[in-house]
Amino acid sequence: MKYIANFFIILILFAGCSVKEYVKHNSLPKTKLLSSDFDDLPNWDDENYDDALENFKNSCRSGRTKKIYEDLCLEAENVDNAKNFFLLNFEPFEIHAEDGDKEGLLTGYYEPYLRGSLTKHDQYVYPVYKTPKDLITVDLSSIYPDLKHYRLRGRIDGNKLVPYHTRKEISEVEVDADVICYVDNKVDLFFLEVQGSGRVVLDNNETIFIGYDNQNGHKYKSIGKYLVNQGEIPLEKISLQSIREWFKQNPDRVDEVLNYNDSLVYFRQKTQAATGSLGLELTPKRSIAVDRRFIPLGSMLYCSAEQEGTKFSQIVQAQDTGGAIKGAIRADMFLGFGDEARDVAGGLKAPLKLWIFLPKDDM
Repeated sequence: MKYIANFFIILILFAGCSVKEYVKHNSLPKTKLLSSDFDDLPNWDDENYDDALENFKNSCRSGRTKKIYEDLCLEAENVDNAKNFFLLNFEPFEIHAEDGDKEGLLTGYYEPYLRGSLTKHDQYVYPVYKTPKDLITVDLSSIYPDLKHYRLRGRIDGNKLVPYHTRKEISEVEVDADVICYVDNKVDLFFLEVQGSGRVVLDNNETIFIGYDNQNGHKYKSIGKYLVNQGEIPLEKISLQSIREWFKQNPDRVDEVLNYNDSLVYFRQKTQAATGSLGLELTPKRSIAVDRRFIPLGSMLYCSAEQEGTKFSQIVQAQDTGGAIKGAIRADMFLGFGDEARDVAGGLKAPLKLWIFLPKDDM
């Protein structure tokens, strides 16, 4: 009888601990979702719900967010209790990678500022180019729907479309492009490309905003990995700060390292501060860049990460993308403007868990 009793106890225990299964959702066909509860979200009770609600309402100005959340965008305009709004209308789903891994990577980015001039003179010699007039962009999505997130870029040579000039080549040819301004530091200009947008303080004390407009079509290659592979900086010490310091110590090798990355970004002048792929001004610690192959732009998510005692656990909006942001559990958090934001962003490299908030009516 003792063995029979033990058998029933084991049976009850297993029945009470059912294994959760992955959930499929039409808007996330490549993403593994695991049904969760708000109590599963680390530091959920520490969230500033009112602040998170305001950021959601701001994101609802985008058609992509409205498409995902529809009536909830309207309902958000008349909310008395922000926390209840989230609890009653959304269901969190933990995002897992294709291989089942539930932990990814959180990094940070910021809005840099540079010193520049509208004319080329003295130290202001490095051009910030608009999109070249001879850069051709081909959209193949009408023929190959699976390629809707990809663009083929190049230039016409005779009767052929050939790859556009690399970063190194662009300095050796006459570029058919207008110049927004000239800046005084090529390293700062490179990091402006990495960040995607920034401010330029001109020599007449005027400040202009510039942001990503296009790219030369070459794949982004990390100069950080290059320096590690060359034995210049140990892997465990690689960061924006260590790379900048290495450039200061090795000015004669700046071009060598920068030209390792064939990719080159072209800019446009803007009327507002840093904006993301949704066209909305980014909110520090509330806006993240994601891989849109796995997470739809406009989505509301909860991220959980911690580094050296600093927690990055809050509701965020997927409002941007980035060439280096690859994978389902991968996010780049916008951290604001200025030196402090740069220092935090440059050192942020933390294990990440992600949940996506989907409307309960959709499930």
